[in-house]
Amino acid sequence: MAFADILTNLPEVASPTQKRLSFKEKLKWTLTILVAYYILGHVPLFGLGANALAQFEFLSIILGAKFGSLISLGIGPIVTASIVLQLLNGSGIVKFDLTTHDGKRFFQGLQKLLSIGFIIFEAIIYVMMGGLQPSVAVGSPFYTPLVWMLILQLTIGGLLIMFMDEVVSKWGFGSGLSLFIAAGVSEQIFIRTFSPLTSAANPDVAIGALPAMVQSLARGQPTEAGLLLAGVLATVIVFAMSVYAQAMKVEIPLSFGRVRGHGIRWPLSFIYTSNIPVILVAALLANIQLWARLLQNWGHPFLGTFAGNSPASGLVLWMTPTNMVRAFLTGSMTSAILWHSLAYISFMMIGCVIFSWFWVQTSGMDARSQAKQMISSGLQIPGFRRDERVLERLLERYIGPLTVMGAIAVGILAAVADIAGALSSGTGILLAVMIIFKLYEEIAQQHLMDMNPMMRKFMGKA
Repeated sequence: MAFADILTNLPEVASPTQKRLSFKEKLKWTLTILVAYYILGHVPLFGLGANALAQFEFLSIILGAKFGSLISLGIGPIVTASIVLQLLNGSGIVKFDLTTHDGKRFFQGLQKLLSIGFIIFEAIIYVMMGGLQPSVAVGSPFYTPLVWMLILQLTIGGLLIMFMDEVVSKWGFGSGLSLFIAAGVSEQIFIRTFSPLTSAANPDVAIGALPAMVQSLARGQPTEAGLLLAGVLATVIVFAMSVYAQAMKVEIPLSFGRVRGHGIRWPLSFIYTSNIPVILVAALLANIQLWARLLQNWGHPFLGTFAGNSPASGLVLWMTPTNMVRAFLTGSMTSAILWHSLAYISFMMIGCVIFSWFWVQTSGMDARSQAKQMISSGLQIPGFRRDERVLERLLERYIGPLTVMGAIAVGILAAVADIAGALSSGTGILLAVMIIFKLYEEIAQQHLMDMNPMMRKFMGKA
């Protein structure tokens, strides 16, 4: 009982007193947290030297992190804690009664306590394993204090992200975790599209694709301009296809058994498991790269080798996308590049299907769990008796194919964006599209009447 009291009395963001917040109030808090997130992402860690995590840029997008800044941990600890509890609950290893208020509070408290534990654990791992190293040598008297200073800063940043997520969940739109991922991807795409600034590695060419394309045309370099244009077009096409796939749904007509003449349509999205499969595949790729580099440093390159920061051979090379569009436009296309691209696409597709099926079976999204949820809500199939088994058989016709086909579509979209040289990783683009689309649906459904007429027209609901 004492442990339950601790969980229910952990520090938290106060909930609003009114039942329904206005559109302006939610917008204010969402924008405030978004600005705070961007500011924290530009606050460097005091005493940081080498930043070995900078090479894992695609991982930072998934985690909503900025390696080397105060929010280097991003949403990683919170997501890890959530996945662990969901898997324990879905698999039946640990059961949480989420139908009662006390059960929900216990689950949320345990998730927060586990998140804090993962924040401290990952902060220690990032520093102790050399990912974020102090700016002084190992033998220096300032080395140990700086190590703990870095760990403390990472812990504070992780706690700030956790409470900022609570603010958005209670006072804003959607969840903070989704907001931070979408913000990171959007920032990356905006900079890589429009930024006129240059980098230290290439001081003569702008970072943004459009300014760089104008520069290339002015210098008489049509091939380079075509490559930049291809990257922009690939990003736009993947965005459009992702929005189309996200909007596809299968609606199952159901009726309320006790109320005649009243029913609803239960929607099943074409991308049934949302962005979970592509996140897990991207995390697997990141781990393969991380372990390949560690094994190479230890003298056992079983997973492949690196030349600088680029994979050079082995499994890690085949699991890294190659820019097929660049090879085609520059005339350097070879059969090796083609097979490399096909292998990468196949890996993404198969990986997404496996993780999608696993997620459905362990997170309560399978036909049996959905049927139980519908029956407990008083729903049934029109014209059939109220039987869970009948509803389960009907759902099995849809959930199985949607799980596989949606995962294949997600894998192809992510892989195509990567091999086409899009302005962000395919995983990042998919995450941003799905998050923004769900945010749009939530705002349009809940706040259509209380938003400004100009905003309503912008949302296409005038």
